[in-house]
Amino acid sequence: MNKLIITKMEICQVPCYVCAREEDGRVMELRFEPIDHKSTLGNIYVGQVENIAANIGAAFVQISAGERCYLQLSDVQDAIYAFVKKEDRPIKPGDEILVQINREAMKGKLPAVTTNLNFTGKYLVLTTGDKKFGLSNKLSNDDRSRLSKWMDEEIHRPDKEYGLIVRTNAADASKEELLRELEYLKSLYRKVTVAGKSRTCFSCIYKTEPIYISAVRDINSRSLEEILTDVPEIFQEISGYLKENSPEETTKIRLYEDKLLPLYKLHRLETALEEIRHEKVWLKSGGFLVIQQTEAFVSIDVNSGKFTGRKKMQETYRKINLEAAGEIARQLQLRNLSGLILIDFINMENPDHQDELFHVLQKHLRRDPVKAKAVDITPLHILENDQKKRYAKPVIEELRELQLSKKSFVSGLQII
Repeated sequence: MNKLIITKMEICQVPCYVCAREEDGRVMELRFEPIDHKSTLGNIYVGQVENIAANIGAAFVQISAGERCYLQLSDVQDAIYAFVKKEDRPIKPGDEILVQINREAMKGKLPAVTTNLNFTGKYLVLTTGDKKFGLSNKLSNDDRSRLSKWMDEEIHRPDKEYGLIVRTNAADASKEELLRELEYLKSLYRKVTVAGKSRTCFSCIYKTEPIYISAVRDINSRSLEEILTDVPEIFQEISGYLKENSPEETTKIRLYEDKLLPLYKLHRLETALEEIRHEKVWLKSGGFLVIQQTEAFVSIDVNSGKFTGRKKMQETYRKINLEAAGEIARQLQLRNLSGLILIDFINMENPDHQDELFHVLQKHLRRDPVKAKAVDITPLHILENDQKKRYAKPVIEELRELQLSKKSFVSGLQII
C-alpha cells in the first residue's frame, strides 16, 4: 500500500514543499518545489509569436517580455487565438495565441509550450487540440468497457470542441463523480478560452494547483492508504479539496503532530535525496547499479560488486539481474527519468533467464504511473527501455538548479 507524505523541509538551504510517495516503507517518488517559487509547468498564457523557424518546424513564442518558449509548428493547427483571424492563413509573427507550458527549461533548452491545452482532473483530462477519446492503458478491460458506456453520450456529441482521456483513477469513480468532474473541466475550459480572447498579451490566464494538491489528485486512489502531513495549513487545504472532490477519501488524511521527530526525518526523505545525488546505487545482494544521464539517453550499468553467492556463476548473475530490475524501475520513478533508457545487465547465457528478466522488468515498469516499455535486448546484451517523457525535470537537475540559485543569492548579498 502507498502513503503520500507532504511536508516542508530545507533542501540546499532553501525552504521547500516536499511530496513523497512511500510504498512498503520505501520512498518511490519524491518531488519538491521552493516555497517562494512556484513552478510554471501547466500554466496557460496569452503568448505572442516572435518568429517562425520553418527549417526546424518550430516557432518561438514569448509569454512575457523577453521570456521565449519553443513551440512545434505541428501543434498550431487547432490553436486558440486571442483574436479572430481575418483569413485562413498560417501562423505568423505578432499573432497572439493561448499556450500552455508542457516542459520546463532544462539543460540549456528553452521551456516548451503547446497550443493543445490540457485540463487535468482526478479522473479525466480534457484536451483542446486532440478531439479524440482515449482511456488509460492501465485500466482493465471491464473498466474500459464500463467507463466507455458512461461517456458514450459525450463521446458522440456532434458539437464537441475538445478531446477526453479517462485516467486510471476513474476505475474507482462512480458515474456521478465522473460526469460531475467532466462538467467542471468543461466550465474551466470555457472560462479560459473566453478569458484568453479578452486579456492582454502575456497575461497568465490559468495557474496549476500547488504541488501538494496535484500530488493528491494524481496518486492512484485504489492503492492509497494514507495522506500524512505535518503542516496544519496544508492539512486544511487538502481536507477541503478532498471534501469537494473525493469525499470518500477524507478519512485518509492525517495531521502528524510529533514535534520531537520531524516528518521528513521519520520517513528518511533526506536519505532519498542523498541517494538521488549519487550515480551508484547498492543492491541488497551486494551488487550495484551505476546510473548516468547524457543528453541523448540514460545509461544504467548492473554490476556484481560484493555478491558472494555460493551457487553457479550464471545463477548468481540471474539473482543480481532480477533484483536490479526491481530497483531500476524504482530509480526511474524516484529520479524522474524518462526517454531512452539503456540497461546493461550482467550477461546471462541461458535464454530462459533472459526471457525471465525481460518479463520481470516489464512487470515492475507497469507499476510506474508514466507509461514505460522494455523494447528489446540487443545483440550486445543491452536492454532498451522506452520511457514516455515525464513533463517535470529529472530530480537531480532540480537539485542542481536549487544549489545554483542559492549560490547566486549568496553572491548577490556579498556584492551588496
